[in-house]
Amino acid sequence: MPLRDHLGKSTREPSNGNGREGFGAFGGVFTPCTLTILGVIMFLRFGQVVGNAGVWMGLVIVLLAKTITTLTALSLSAIATNTRVRGGGAYFLISRSLGAEFGGSIGVVFFLAQAISVAMYVLGFTEAFAAAFPGLDVSPVVVATLVNMVVFLCVYIGAGWTIKLQYGILALLGLSLVSFFAGAAQAFSADTFQSNLGTGFSSGESFFTMFALFFPAATGIMAGANMSGDLKDPGKAIPKGTLLSILVTGIVYVLIALTLCGAATRAELIGNSLIMEDIAAVGLLITLGVFAATLSSALGSMMGAPRILQALGRDEVFEKLKFFGQGDGPNNEPRRAIVVTFAICQLCILLGDLNALAPVITMFFMITYGYLCLATFYESITRNPSYRPTFRWSHWSTALLGALGCAAVMFLTSPVWALLSIVAMGLLHWYVTRREVIVTWGDAQSGAAYERARKALLRLEQDRFHPKNWRPSVIAFSGGAWSRRHLAVYGHWLGASRGMLTLAQVIVGDVDKHMARRRNQEAALRRFIQDEQLGAFAAVLVAPSRELGMEALIQCHGMGALRPNLVLLGFSEDPERMERFGKVVRSTTELGRSVALIREEGPERDPWLPPRGTIDVWWRGQDNGHLMVLLAHMLVQNDAWRGRRIRLLRVIGAEGGLEEAERHLTELLAVARVPADVRILVDDNPVQAIRETSKHAAVTFLGFLPPEEGNEVAFTEGTARFLEGLGTVVMVWSTGEVRLEA
Repeated sequence: MPLRDHLGKSTREPSNGNGREGFGAFGGVFTPCTLTILGVIMFLRFGQVVGNAGVWMGLVIVLLAKTITTLTALSLSAIATNTRVRGGGAYFLISRSLGAEFGGSIGVVFFLAQAISVAMYVLGFTEAFAAAFPGLDVSPVVVATLVNMVVFLCVYIGAGWTIKLQYGILALLGLSLVSFFAGAAQAFSADTFQSNLGTGFSSGESFFTMFALFFPAATGIMAGANMSGDLKDPGKAIPKGTLLSILVTGIVYVLIALTLCGAATRAELIGNSLIMEDIAAVGLLITLGVFAATLSSALGSMMGAPRILQALGRDEVFEKLKFFGQGDGPNNEPRRAIVVTFAICQLCILLGDLNALAPVITMFFMITYGYLCLATFYESITRNPSYRPTFRWSHWSTALLGALGCAAVMFLTSPVWALLSIVAMGLLHWYVTRREVIVTWGDAQSGAAYERARKALLRLEQDRFHPKNWRPSVIAFSGGAWSRRHLAVYGHWLGASRGMLTLAQVIVGDVDKHMARRRNQEAALRRFIQDEQLGAFAAVLVAPSRELGMEALIQCHGMGALRPNLVLLGFSEDPERMERFGKVVRSTTELGRSVALIREEGPERDPWLPPRGTIDVWWRGQDNGHLMVLLAHMLVQNDAWRGRRIRLLRVIGAEGGLEEAERHLTELLAVARVPADVRILVDDNPVQAIRETSKHAAVTFLGFLPPEEGNEVAFTEGTARFLEGLGTVVMVWSTGEVRLEA
């Protein structure tokens, strides 16, 4: 079967039924990848690489580079066949897998890598031009600038015309290689080959400097993926075109390495950048091949880089790049981004040289490849049902090996550049995360978080509970978003930073009649949580009565070991609600949940600004005391409460043993590692002592006993009388799960 039938047609055809034309695997992927890989490094620097490294190490460099790019291509193919690929190449694939934070940071780096690559190829053309016309007295910067402008104009006109031009360039490249191999066959010497078997590194050179110099030649595997928005069927074209290009160019590089080492001495290989021209049967074809390869590579990168920038702007990951998301014409050409790419390339022409740019590009591409492999690894290990790639030759192990290989090569090549690159990536990632970009696509991070949560829940379910591991899982019945705001705030203070917090609301009525209201109330509650930055979950339930709804939520909300263990209620002194309120308190304790009743004084004040004063904990025994002390300690860990003193207080009778009581509480606090002041009051009227001592406290913690059946009204009335004269009070009933000694 002809090669073209394997790879897809090379002409543009309607794509995906949307009326837009697209390139096949041969024209859109194989051709640009091959032309970029067999480019400036092959003609102008590969002789230097094999001259320094010798035959064996030269082949190792080629095989190592091809191994990394093959592993990356496997990951690229898996992701490309798992989603409908749009423009943006690697950026699009990484962002849709790892999320906007990773995608945005890698998108910027990959765009810069492609833009700088244009300069590298243009400088390569300039170097070849100067060697071909030594008598021409023209500044290399002028030549490079003119070439840059030609490349810019070709791409600015449109990708269709540029890709068609590459077919002719590919044919010319093939002729130049035929000319080289023909000449090398005549000049080949076994003795020369034998002398070049081992290494012979020049001063300051090593295996890894040669690898860094060569690796940009292998980075052309993204040339096809970068054109993803212009492909007829990216899911099929990218795997076929990319992998075949890696195979063909790998064979070509191995053959060139073997023939170069047999046709030229080590000194000639290292010192003569145009050694391939001297060896070739027709040297002019090599010159034309260099011109064609460098121009085609520059064209490929000039086409790819703007499409990455356009995708970044379209996704609005960076607000200032939104301008570049706009395309022009029926094919959505990224002309605004093309202008920026041209400007970056021109700046690099003015500042850099070929050898200086190659290691920088190596780092940028290594990071991109590593992230692409990491994206595939994440997709695989999270076992996301949506990860169903039709490409079957990728596995999580190959993806992980590719990511680790990229990281290792980065540090072995240049630890300083590797570290700087990672720091830059970290800063970009932090910036995107700080912006809290809202995207409309899912990502593998969500799947990974789900998988970790699932395993953690199963472990918590299987492990035997120990008081040392107790964390507050609070459900606060705050009503509507703004009706009992202080309960939401106290729930955040007591549980959100160290446990779980759920804000709950019950809508009274029939489910069928209140579904729309339920959705609206839940949305309002979520907005409230986001506006107040509470770090909480929302739960809204429709039930025949408020009491039944609260009991249902207390019983069923949560999962496994993450069910609520502390119920936060507002204390009601409404005579009409006293009986129902008392029943809710009793049923909550019977369900085995600790309870905290909050009576807030002055509800009109800002709940985020606690009143001045101490935090008083009244000790009446271990049943509720341990939980009260722990809640008070968690309260002072919040910034709003930091610096407040906790007072552990106890009232005893005249014959209660003052010294013994004080020693007991002091030892308890020492064991509990909770800083607090101990004070024992001797008074036969404990109610009066509590009122008088804590009347100026910021918050007072008191223990309580749940009402017995039939005594709900008496419980609420008596509690209301007891709290007269006090400010904010938190009344606690504990299940006994908390132990301060733990």
